Amino acid sequence: MTAADLRARIALLPGDGIGPEIGAAARKALGALGDFEITEYRIGGASIDADGVALTDEVLEACRASDAVLLCAVGGPKWDTTDPDAPRPEQGLLGLRKGLGLFANLRPVRPSDALLEASPLRRKRIEGTDLLVVRELTGGIYFGDSGRDGDSAHDDCAYTVAEIERIARVAFEAAGERHGRVTSVDKANVLETSRLWRETVSRLAPEYEGIELDHLLVDNAAMQLVSRPSDFDVIVTENLFGDILSDEAAMLTGSLGMLPSASLGEKGPGLFEPVHGSAPDIAGTGKANPLATLLSVGLMLRYGLGQHEDAQRLEQAVDAALAQGLRTPDLAGGEGTREVGTEEMTEAVLAAL
Repeated sequence: MTAADLRARIALLPGDGIGPEIGAAARKALGALGDFEITEYRIGGASIDADGVALTDEVLEACRASDAVLLCAVGGPKWDTTDPDAPRPEQGLLGLRKGLGLFANLRPVRPSDALLEASPLRRKRIEGTDLLVVRELTGGIYFGDSGRDGDSAHDDCAYTVAEIERIARVAFEAAGERHGRVTSVDKANVLETSRLWRETVSRLAPEYEGIELDHLLVDNAAMQLVSRPSDFDVIVTENLFGDILSDEAAMLTGSLGMLPSASLGEKGPGLFEPVHGSAPDIAGTGKANPLATLLSVGLMLRYGLGQHEDAQRLEQAVDAALAQGLRTPDLAGGEGTREVGTEEMTEAVLAAL
């Protein structure tokens, strides 16, 4: 086997909006860290424009053949439509998750010390926050039956015991490597799927000795996440609730531009992506925050490629750039800080590697 055969194969999906700009930052970081085989493919609106669909079969197969997939952003007003038959950029992301069998989304939230003042919450409220949102990805309302009939519409939510069990086990195992606490979030006072969720998670809990389990209704969880975020360790929840709560948790860091994510399956490549959207209003202006994408590269190195030391190097380099007082516009403000753009922030991270 040659050295070229050993190169990790990464499928890079820049997508839409600021995607190409932050994708370029990811390429630079990977180039500084090692020798990777990186191939770009279209997804989302870019794929709709070129291929008529948000994700082609050929791109899906290329992603399956990769060692890891890095997605930057999809969507934008150009492709917004109320036509249920028209392709939408988000279908590319959902199809990718389903096609790769990715059922667990991990979203770590640990505010950087340098950004505690950037958070909308008081410093004393967020100090010590280190939580992980574990979101179920392939079930629930996003994948249920939907449709319209005259002046009514429906979106159905369904979960099986097997789907709940496998995501709950991910959460319990993650808690075992962290601080030993799992908070399961549902709406069991109203929804039948949530009652099944709570019953299933509770039944599994005794298998994980030493792990504490508590349950919160989603509306209460949304409140507690901003009133006592440092009390959480691992939060596990279904697809829709996880989508909302993880974005809320992102603001603890001061910006959506700081939150990475990893989506994993039982086998095959994982999908790594920043939580933020495509930000079409600043696309092409050089103002996009690349840090969530660089931190997603870190998750890819750790969870997707097993390169833990390089992942730590990159994460520490991000902290170092922020400690210098550098801030993209979404983070700007405060004494001793200086506003910079995408390229300068990226170069500062690379210089700290």
